[in-house]
Amino acid sequence: MAKFNLKLIRVLGLLEGLSFIILLGVAMPLKYIWHNETLMQPMGMAHGFLFMGYVVWVFVVAHQYNQRPKFIILSCLASILPFGTFVADFKLLKPLNH
Repeated sequence: MAKFNLKLIRVLGLLEGLSFIILLGVAMPLKYIWHNETLMQPMGMAHGFLFMGYVVWVFVVAHQYNQRPKFIILSCLASILPFGTFVADFKLLKPLNH
């Protein structure tokens, strides 16, 4: 089960990071430059759900792999920075797979 949760958090991190980049790089410019709010609501909602799932799974994986609080703090901090989940995947999550 731990391997499944590790794969799941890595997928959630990828999707959360992509949704954040699309939200910041596509939906917000559309809204504020071209006054088109078409993508704001669906991308905002998708990003919100993915963010919450990622944060919950950070705690699940931290518990299963006996990680220190530093792991939780850095992983959660990564979720609020653009490209942060990609860095967290490489630096924090990928090493757990070995």
